Amino acid sequence: MAIHNEIEVPIPEGVEVEVKGSTVRVSGVNGVLEREFWYPGVSIKKEDSVVKVYGKQTRKKHLAMIGTFAAHIRNMIRGVTEGFTYTLKVVYAHFPIQVEVAGKEVIISNFLGERKPRKAKIVGDTKVEVKGDEIVVSGIDKEKVGQTAANIELATYIKNYDPRVFQDGIYIVSKG
Repeated sequence: MAIHNEIEVPIPEGVEVEVKGSTVRVSGVNGVLEREFWYPGVSIKKEDSVVKVYGKQTRKKHLAMIGTFAAHIRNMIRGVTEGFTYTLKVVYAHFPIQVEVAGKEVIISNFLGERKPRKAKIVGDTKVEVKGDEIVVSGIDKEKVGQTAANIELATYIKNYDPRVFQDGIYIVSKG
């Protein structure tokens, strides 16, 4: 088994990548993402149309961080070219749930007949659209889109009820 302490991430056409020290800036059709990657012994550099993530040591933690940094850079490149979309489904059997977007929050009203609405935070520049019983969360930063979808799903988490009977809530149906 060969130990790879260097991973190359190809840069597609139409994407511009700048590496300054430990900061990586990726710009493309959909926007610009910037992130700082730092771990002792792990370095990032750009050569021609490739970003190289490498380390001098071959310890498990260093190899894991090299792979993690490469995956984050791939996600940044995919985000500025295609973007990320999560689809959530509103499910109710007892009380009809009303969902609306107000500023940087998603407001969930009449959940299980509760009088006080539940709220979920929208993280970053993520866009949330409500289309009937479907909620579409989209954006260029995978972590912010995923966290927003998780916030919406967790806002309708039911405590002290049997989840097999009370299946009301908002659930992530697809990630892409």
